[in-house]
Amino acid sequence: MLALIRRDITLALRSGGGFGLALAFFLILTLFVPFGVGPDRALLSIIAPGILWIGALLSCLLSLDRIFQLDAEDGTLEALATAPIPLTGIATAKAFAHWVTTGLPLTIASAPLGYLLGLPASGYLPLTLSLLSGTVALSFIGMFGAAVTVGIKRGGLLLSLLVLPLYIPTLILGAQCVTRAIDGDSTLATFALLSGLSLLTIALIPFAASMALRANLR
Repeated sequence: MLALIRRDITLALRSGGGFGLALAFFLILTLFVPFGVGPDRALLSIIAPGILWIGALLSCLLSLDRIFQLDAEDGTLEALATAPIPLTGIATAKAFAHWVTTGLPLTIASAPLGYLLGLPASGYLPLTLSLLSGTVALSFIGMFGAAVTVGIKRGGLLLSLLVLPLYIPTLILGAQCVTRAIDGDSTLATFALLSGLSLLTIALIPFAASMALRANLR
């Protein structure tokens, strides 16, 4: 599994497609928001948590079709399916590699982008922690969608329609975690729910993804 994770991370860094595109989209979305809503710092500070979380969510979405599609096209996925590693392990490794190359950079970039939107000082740590935990759920849920649509040519739109409704709980909990911290309320319960949701996806999603892959490889 570690070799597969290193391979996927290396390919993502070399190609730069999903890795660079996600960061560029996150930056562009954040920079364009003040042009759309105006330069009012008070308004920007209110909507900053939601904008940053929506930006991270959509940025993760851009690279989901690369999780399995490239391996399926060159036959690598079929070879991996016959390897000693179970399909659940392959799915877990793919999701973790996607998080390292997409979710983790987005989390690191969120603080400076939050400054551009006037995010209050009390929101930086909750924003970073919520994205660090929540992007794990985004990667694993997205990996499941990629496994379901791996056999479909140009299935990017179907993939988006499939995973976006599943992203809603993560989006709500992540944005609320930052908003409650800015308002001076306790974020412990919200962050616990978000972390629990991420752990639940790690525990269950690989099994569902392995069944989808097995069905598509028949």
